[in-house]
Amino acid sequence: MKLQIKRWNRLSEEDRRVLLSRSETDISRVTPQVSELVERVRTEGDQAVIEATEQFDGADLSQTGLRVSDAEIEQAVAGLEPRIKDSLDYAIENVERFHNEQRVGAIPMVEVRPGILAGERTTPIESAGLYVPRGRGSFPSMLYMLAVPARIAGVERIVVVTPPGPDATVDAACLYTAQRCGVHEIYRVGGAQAVAALAYGTESIRPVLKVVGPGSMYVAAAKHLVHHVVDVGLPAGPSESIILADREADPWKVALDLLIEAEHGSDSQALLITPSIALAEAVCEIVPELVERVPEPRKSFLHDVLTGYGGIILAESLEHGAELVNEFAPEHLQLQTSSPWETMALIKNAGEILLGEHTPFSAANYLTGPNAVLPTGGTARTFSAVSVRDFVKQSSVVQVTPKGYAELKDHVVNLAEYEGFFSHAEALKRRDQTL
Repeated sequence: MKLQIKRWNRLSEEDRRVLLSRSETDISRVTPQVSELVERVRTEGDQAVIEATEQFDGADLSQTGLRVSDAEIEQAVAGLEPRIKDSLDYAIENVERFHNEQRVGAIPMVEVRPGILAGERTTPIESAGLYVPRGRGSFPSMLYMLAVPARIAGVERIVVVTPPGPDATVDAACLYTAQRCGVHEIYRVGGAQAVAALAYGTESIRPVLKVVGPGSMYVAAAKHLVHHVVDVGLPAGPSESIILADREADPWKVALDLLIEAEHGSDSQALLITPSIALAEAVCEIVPELVERVPEPRKSFLHDVLTGYGGIILAESLEHGAELVNEFAPEHLQLQTSSPWETMALIKNAGEILLGEHTPFSAANYLTGPNAVLPTGGTARTFSAVSVRDFVKQSSVVQVTPKGYAELKDHVVNLAEYEGFFSHAEALKRRDQTL
């Protein structure tokens, strides 16, 4: 495998468009298939979920049922290696410490004008479905990244769906994490069928109000199809990363970090953007050797990504590189520059920003505290990482005293009459009359 160095100023508009594209743009080609499955789950319930799980995951749920039992959870927890439990506890505690700071309190009542009082009341959403992928590995880290903020927010019913293995079991570390994080229900269901079940409900799975979590293009397509039924949260599709580096960066560390997000799957994206031809060439020399050491199937994922949605872009300057980053609006961004804090001032759009060579994507994916479920597909321009705020909503609270009413009355009438709302105005003009 040989990486190509693409000079941005020499690329055609079409080449640039392709580079700026994401694998998420391929969602349209799977939408018809996913639409059919979603409709089957809506109308046939559990049976459609069971058949789809056998087809796509090779697991027979007709005997086990969809829900993971308490006995299964206890057995998995008891058999999990202590060192894995210790690391999960360490990570969960870090994520809890960070997300506890995101607790959203009520805005105290403000006297907008004398006698006109306004504020906000914050309450948790009643139910949330957390999608935890498994197709290319087991991801307890994704589970605690979703469950911790949901629990801190006070969600009454936290539901986890995750694909089963061929033997219909759920990953033991995920079950431990779910228990540790206070999850209420766990179902051995993944893919588009899981999203549909959470949206419409089945005999075994009651519907939820919100579905959050990353997944494949099939999961992303299913979310798009049910967004009118359930809140599907931020777009969290196939993984994507950019390293913005200058000539001071260590090629070895840049090469190592370039592979991190790329090994998630062939539909991932991983780019190095740099103004340094020396760094680009050095990374080109190192990466093939690193890829050769990676076991399958991740070796093939790396090859596909680094020759497809990944590679190296040569920018005209560090400032130009930052402009390209802002245009990409990547999920993960790492700054390996001589002054990363100064470089960060150039960045407007990124799901997360990791500063310096000692902050690899791996560390942030697992346990530095901030959430690792991030907006993809360029949506970091308007979306943020999953947080406690995703699991609460605010209600405006208003009270008007007699003194305040006397002040606002004429203004309301003027505006209502101008906009042609007769009853709006009458409600105030005739308010003091009696029958």
